[in-house]
This record gives sequence, C-alpha cells and structure tokens, in this order.
Amino acid sequence: MSTPDSGTDGFIQVNYRKYDGTLHWNLRMRPLGEDEHGVWLGLPADSVMRKGHSPAVPLPEAHVILFPRDAWWTAAFNAAPRSTKIYCDITTPPAWPSPGEVTAVDLDLDVLLKRGAVDPILVDEDEFAEHQKLYGYSDDVIDAARRSANWLLSAIADRTGPFAGAHRPWLTMVDTA
Repeated sequence: MSTPDSGTDGFIQVNYRKYDGTLHWNLRMRPLGEDEHGVWLGLPADSVMRKGHSPAVPLPEAHVILFPRDAWWTAAFNAAPRSTKIYCDITTPPAWPSPGEVTAVDLDLDVLLKRGAVDPILVDEDEFAEHQKLYGYSDDVIDAARRSANWLLSAIADRTGPFAGAHRPWLTMVDTA
C-alpha cells in the first residue's frame, strides 16, 4: 500500500460538483494510501463536510472513500453504527488537478448497501432524470452512469472487487493517520 500525496497541511480537498460546475459535497480528508482498487482517503469520527457553501454537516462515524482509477463512481464505506454501510456516488471519473485535491462530477445516481441488508439499492433515479434535462447530460454520460450503477449493484451484491472487504484495513487506519 502506498500513500497518495496531500496538500501542504497533510489533507486532501475533496470536491464533488454538479454537472454545471456548482460546488456540491466538499470536505477535507486524510490520505491513507493506494491499492489495486484506487486511492483511499479517510475521515475520522466527529468530522464535518459541507454541501456547497452551506454550514458544516457533522459526521459522527468514521468513514473512508475509495477513488478508483478511470471508473465512473466513488465509494464511501461507513463505520458502525451508521445505517448505510456502503454509499456509492455515480460520478465522472475522479480527477486530481493537484496532489492536494480530488474532484468528480456527481451524476445523481447512488448505490447503497444498508447495514444488515443483503442486497444494495439504486436511489435518486428521479434526480438523475431531472438533471439529464436541466444540465443536458450527453448520451455518453447517461450510458456511463447507468453502466456504472449496474456494475456496482452486481459487485456489491456479489461482494467482489473492492466490496469484498478491501475497506476494512483502511477504516482501521482512519483515527491513526
């Protein structure tokens, strides 16, 4: 496992944007490392994140986010007792404009696995349909988003790839990073 570069303060700025460029979810995370699945960043319990420029939203449980290479999604793995164990955002492939920043365009669709559930679910299809018109998603973007959502539904249900427990060692590192 290697460690990704970080900004001058040791953290990486994570910026999710909407298709029109508007700032969406944003937070500062600790770089944990990199493996065959991508780059892992962590956020300790009792941290915060923001939606756009709104006030901070508290996050009582620790979590890690996987930023895969060349994939149209990111995946957050949440510590217990958070009710959502895995939360995948369908996004454009994550980009690293600098060593201290990662960005992705949130394409609305999300795949989640609730704690204790066997099968993942797809949510926010109404928002995806609405934003296709509002933001003018291209056919290529729509197709990539749908393919990614379908792949995630299968991979999470089958517990394959990064969903076979790859997050566990990273999650234990969050409070010690």
